[in-house]
Amino acid sequence: MSRIKSIIKKKIFHPNKRLGQNFLKNSGVIHNIINLSEFEGTDHVLEVGPGKGELTIPLAAVVRHITAVEKDNRLISDLNDKFSNNNIDNVSLINSDILRFDISAIADFRISKIKVIGNLPYNISSPFVEMLIKNQHLVSKAVLMFQIEFAQRIAARPGSKAYGSMSVLVQYNAEVRSLLKVSKDEFSPVPKVGSMLVVFDMEKPHSRRADDYEFFKRVVKGGFAHRRKTLINSLKGSLQFCNSEDILHSLEKCGIDPQRRAETLSIDDFINLASVLKNIEPTNS
Repeated sequence: MSRIKSIIKKKIFHPNKRLGQNFLKNSGVIHNIINLSEFEGTDHVLEVGPGKGELTIPLAAVVRHITAVEKDNRLISDLNDKFSNNNIDNVSLINSDILRFDISAIADFRISKIKVIGNLPYNISSPFVEMLIKNQHLVSKAVLMFQIEFAQRIAARPGSKAYGSMSVLVQYNAEVRSLLKVSKDEFSPVPKVGSMLVVFDMEKPHSRRADDYEFFKRVVKGGFAHRRKTLINSLKGSLQFCNSEDILHSLEKCGIDPQRRAETLSIDDFINLASVLKNIEPTNS
C-alpha cells in the first residue's frame, strides 16, 4: 500500500512558480473564452502554453488546426495522452519556449494568417506582446489573458495613470478591446490578482502611419522614459542628437506645450512629433 501511495504521489503535478503557471479550472469560463474568440473552422491557431489542455481540447473541435507551444516538458506526455484519448488529431504539440518560437515556421500563406490564443504568465507578457507586434504580418488576431494590471496598461487611454509606451505602441499596431474579466479564484493555484481577456485585431492598426516606425518607437519610449519629468526633459535625455532648443522648437511646431508630460499625448501627437524630430540634423553638442 505504501508503494502505491508513493507512485500516486509522484504523479501529482506541482505548478512551477518560476514559469508563472496558473491554470484555468472553470469549464464555463473556458467555453466563454472560446465563444468570445470567434474563431472559425478554417483557422490555424497558435496556443501559447496549453498547460493541462483544458482549453486546447474544446478548441480543437472548433478550429482547423492548433499548434500548441508548451515550455514545461513535464506536461508533454500527459497532453499527448489526453489528445489521444479524446481522438484529437488536429493538434501539433511543441515543447519550446514561446519567446524563442519561430511563428513563420507554421504560417501557411496559401490559407490565411495565424490566430493566437493563450493565458500569459506576467513575466513574459511584455516580451510576448513585442514579439506579436514584430510578427503582425503573420498574425491576424490574438486573444490573450493577462493579469489585469497589464491588460489595463495595454488598453489605457491618454491622461490615465496606466497609459504608457506599451499602450501607444500596441494601439498603433492593433485595435485592442477588453473582452472578459476573470476572477483570480477561477485559477489554480490562485494568483494574487484577477485577469482580463484582451483581443488584438492586427488587421485594424491605427489609421495613421509614422514615416519611420523605429524612430517613432524611439520617440515614444523616450517620452515615457522619465514619467515625472516634462516631455522636453524626458526627450532630452533619450534623444542625444537633439538639444533643448531643437526639442522645444519641434514641440511648438506640433502645437504641444513643452510642459506637458508624455501620458497626455495621443498616438497622433507622437506621430507628428516623430516626423518633425526626424528632420533635425544630428549635432555635435
